Amino acid sequence: MPVQISVPKEVTAGERRVALVPDVVKPLTKGGAQIRVEAGAGLPAGYPDDGFTAAGAILGSDRSELFGNTQIVLKIQPPSAEEIAAMKPGTVVVALVNASRNLDLVRRMRDAKLTVFALELLPRITRAQSMDVLSSQATVAGYRATLIGAELSPKFLPMLTTAAGTIRPAKVLVLGAGVAGLMAVATAKRLGALVEGYDVRRAAGEQVRSLGAKFLELQINAEAAGGYARELTDDEKKQEAAMVAKAVSEADIVITTAAVPGRRAPILVRDDMVSKMRPGSVIVDLAAETGGNCELTKPGETIVAHDVTIAGPLNLPSQLAFHASQMYAKNVQSFLTLLITKDGALVTDYSDEILAGSLLLTAGEVRHKPTADLLAGGK
Repeated sequence: MPVQISVPKEVTAGERRVALVPDVVKPLTKGGAQIRVEAGAGLPAGYPDDGFTAAGAILGSDRSELFGNTQIVLKIQPPSAEEIAAMKPGTVVVALVNASRNLDLVRRMRDAKLTVFALELLPRITRAQSMDVLSSQATVAGYRATLIGAELSPKFLPMLTTAAGTIRPAKVLVLGAGVAGLMAVATAKRLGALVEGYDVRRAAGEQVRSLGAKFLELQINAEAAGGYARELTDDEKKQEAAMVAKAVSEADIVITTAAVPGRRAPILVRDDMVSKMRPGSVIVDLAAETGGNCELTKPGETIVAHDVTIAGPLNLPSQLAFHASQMYAKNVQSFLTLLITKDGALVTDYSDEILAGSLLLTAGEVRHKPTADLLAGGK
């Protein structure tokens, strides 16, 4: 019997992406999988129903069948309480769960004895690069953040020579040079701005410079395992703050992208730093979902403080849902090669390091220790 995969329409407010797209459905069905897609699931992202049926998917609107008669459920956001209740024990869920922010749903999935793979937990190893949804979605977010900054700024980004005189290019500062930050740097350069980038990881300097931007130098190496940044010491934080404060005060647009996995986003731009920025300047805080890199950020809102516009957008990949879905689906396709055998059977041995690393729950047991500790602390 072929592996049965269900792709429901996302129900989280503001979520327009879909977990599979027709171009990925086609090879999966040719490989023997049976794929059910909820009617209208791809429409918000620009993928009509007939594209899925042409690719070999079965279209349906009965959610009880979609969740109750399947082996694998593919989603972007974690399943809702109602969706969890409709699933049979042992159903495999593949999604971005962000367990620390969705502990109630994790408890429900645990009690329902679901097997859950949280894609944000994928190990940062070479074998997992094709499955790295965090990187693919961060690429979308970095691009969109720059466009938001350009929209909110009262200035042109490129230099212009006109009959009315020469317009000097805007100055864009990107704090954090991970995937999102590098895409923000590249996009701002394409738009013609003068761009500076900063990251506590020395290795990021070469990447920023390769995009034609200036890298702010500070003699600190804060690179930790997996390519992430470690927490800075108090003295290092003072040095960083002084340099960042000067750069922020001179920028027309500041894009912040710094994050520490499993923790609140570090504060990089304080209230007093914002007060020294020129009137009309803009801050786009990509870390808004985890508290924000700017002290004044209000997640999900755009505010004005000290005559500076501060945007705290949420779920930016959803704003470019067509390509964000395409990239996510390709990542999921790669992940499924580990979850489904060449004979078309569902894998039950999760010893592979990628499966083991991303396994959040199985058979009523929380397999991710940090999440287990959070749940234990909440009881």
